[in-house]
Amino acid sequence: MTSAGEKWTEAYVEAWKSNDPQQIAALFSDDAIYLTSPDSEPRIGRADIVAGWLEDLDEPGTWSFDWWIVREDDEFVVVEGRTKYPAERDYVNLWIVRLDAEGRATAFTEWYMPRPHQD
Repeated sequence: MTSAGEKWTEAYVEAWKSNDPQQIAALFSDDAIYLTSPDSEPRIGRADIVAGWLEDLDEPGTWSFDWWIVREDDEFVVVEGRTKYPAERDYVNLWIVRLDAEGRATAFTEWYMPRPHQD
């Protein structure tokens, strides 16, 4: 059985691939908080999150992402992943996601650390 965290992460990756504003918006609650790094200025609310995503988007086909759930408790999910940008570099990712009862993120914080490029 697929967990809420797995469903959300799968939907996030699909939105990342499409950059479709409706798919992006569906990931987050109306008043969600999105931090692109722990010390960044948060994007607050669905509209701000979508706008920020579209300003910083990755073009489809320029990256790949492997991920797994590290921990999931009720509405709290920790996702670890590796983003590969073949033309650039790789990143190790850590996401902290808090989900509401409908499976939308109320809070999302990501950490990413550059790693040596690997094929």
